[in-house]
Amino acid sequence: MKKNIRITPSLLSGKVLVPSAKNISHRMLICSALAKGTSVIKNLLECDDTSATIGILTAMGTKITKKGSDTVVEGISEVEKNIYADCFESGSTLRFLIPVAAALGCNSVFTGRAKLPERPITPYFTELSKKGITFETEKMPYKFSGKLQSGTYTIAGDISSQFISGLLFALPLLDGDSKIIITTPLQSESYVDITVKALSDFGVIAEKTDYGYFIPGNQQYKACDTFVEADMSNAAFYVVANAIGSDIDIEGLNPNSIQGDKAILDIVSQAKGNAFDVDASQIPDIVPILAVLATFSKGISHITNCGRLRLKECDRLAVTASELNKLGAKITENSDSLTIEGVTSLHGGICDAHVDHRIAMSLAIASTRATEPVIIIGAECVSKSYPRFFEDFEALGGKTYVIYD
Repeated sequence: MKKNIRITPSLLSGKVLVPSAKNISHRMLICSALAKGTSVIKNLLECDDTSATIGILTAMGTKITKKGSDTVVEGISEVEKNIYADCFESGSTLRFLIPVAAALGCNSVFTGRAKLPERPITPYFTELSKKGITFETEKMPYKFSGKLQSGTYTIAGDISSQFISGLLFALPLLDGDSKIIITTPLQSESYVDITVKALSDFGVIAEKTDYGYFIPGNQQYKACDTFVEADMSNAAFYVVANAIGSDIDIEGLNPNSIQGDKAILDIVSQAKGNAFDVDASQIPDIVPILAVLATFSKGISHITNCGRLRLKECDRLAVTASELNKLGAKITENSDSLTIEGVTSLHGGICDAHVDHRIAMSLAIASTRATEPVIIIGAECVSKSYPRFFEDFEALGGKTYVIYD
């Protein structure tokens, strides 16, 4: 059932504990599943995307249970050779686990819903097909079989870093050494850094080189206990809310985090309410909320190198512009950038989340500076990464009313 949210504008105040990092939660689950023995993950994020990853790892032969607030993962001891994998709407789940299933020799069917079937996995068709994997289909549901082989994998760095992370999970399991050669500048590199850090936590080596990565073969993941830190991508919503007038005490952030979206702290600090220019090639996930920040900044801001956003849960570049403009923003959409002229307030109105969690949350934060109510169509999509967002929003003084469609 579609849930629409009507927000009566008001600034926010109080304390909020930022939810656990979705990107780290995925990685901890996968590494734990591939490790021999039992691992405990503390503070794992529970959301639609991590549920998809848990479902597929369970289908592969992992046992995952809850013990209080801890998630207990028993590593795969016997691989299920035939798996049906429903990724729901999670691009990370899809792109991380296709190579893992291939490395384990699973006969696999990967499916999904909403916009996920439209999100490309072309690099896997090209590279995995050279290394022992046969794809029966090149449209979802993806059906493939075979056993992945080690060797040299050539991947462009400007499509999605998820392909590189997926290979980094899989290649250490193979008999021989492997290389990942990255042919174009690597965008969202911090996400690959998070993958390499997760591998290291579980005793697996992936060496960064001048061409990409070198991955020794015949490695074994080692079970360990881990903690998932707060999500900088979700913290960005509250950081921007403060920058445009709210007074929120944001709890749980790791000042030493390697998450790339920590950049929001510096961007807000340096802008100080004025227009700014940002190259978003390394921080694409926070572009929608950066557009909200720019909307209430003095002057004209530019958010560049973000064309990849057209291949997210929606055309995030076009939707960010169109939906904020419906509320009174002045955003011009370009081929791979946004130009934003600052305004003093929004006039309110009806806008659509387009089944995109980051759009829904950005519109909610934007509503705090509107003069009239804002209705967000399809606000239930926040369950993809931050299920309790609107509960936290209300606890901070946000005035919401749910309209079911």
